[in-house]
Amino acid sequence: MTEPAAIRLAVLIDADNVSATHSAALLAELARYGVPTVKRAYGDWTTQQLTGWKTELSRHAIQPIQQFANTVGKNSTDSALIIDAMDLLYSGSLDAFAIVSSDSDFTRLATRLRESGKTVYGLGRRRTPASLQAAVDKFIFLEVLQDEAAPEDDGRDEGDSLPDLRQILEAAVKATAQDDGWSSLSGVSNYLGKAYAAFDPRHYGFSRLGLLVNGQDYLEFEHPAGGQPRVRVAARQPARKRTAKKATAKTAAPKAARG
Repeated sequence: MTEPAAIRLAVLIDADNVSATHSAALLAELARYGVPTVKRAYGDWTTQQLTGWKTELSRHAIQPIQQFANTVGKNSTDSALIIDAMDLLYSGSLDAFAIVSSDSDFTRLATRLRESGKTVYGLGRRRTPASLQAAVDKFIFLEVLQDEAAPEDDGRDEGDSLPDLRQILEAAVKATAQDDGWSSLSGVSNYLGKAYAAFDPRHYGFSRLGLLVNGQDYLEFEHPAGGQPRVRVAARQPARKRTAKKATAKTAAPKAARG
């Protein structure tokens, strides 16, 4: 039996926007989705800002693309990455693209690549604007891939951008449920991937979706022998009604005053 052809993946890194400390982790993550055939990092390599990247380039066979900052206030790196992405798209030799950046300027690029039938992955920090997260097929937070925060983080509070877990899990189960209320775990996974591109069980401390679902008391999870794992929303226990004691004539009437 012939094995399916490997997915050819282009990894395009905005080095001005992403720390070199994430390079090994992000490439290891992307290897789960395809073969990183093209690996390019964009920036002005004459500046001290990108010194940390120079060792990582040779270590991971990443091709540096030089882009001088010709105009103050304009990000020429973004333009170079976008032009290269379109050239690679028209070459027809790639199946998927990974845009490594937290910059919302790549939102239209991601949309355009998907319009052409390409799978697009996004990798960036949690503060990445929602527009870019929603524009890709799957968005992966770099913080999940790295135990320690990137050195370039300036200490500002980025806030918790994770969606409410109960809300999205219950919505996914209900949207994919059969007549008996049960949903296949694979169906829930597919729904979450489409509805929430940045969803990842690791954001909530679980390595796999099955473990995450099984850990929620508002869901029922089972894996029948010889069958596929499935999940449904747990039946809510009706609230206990407080039964007020009927007042009797004795309790209702005021006690007679002693006298």
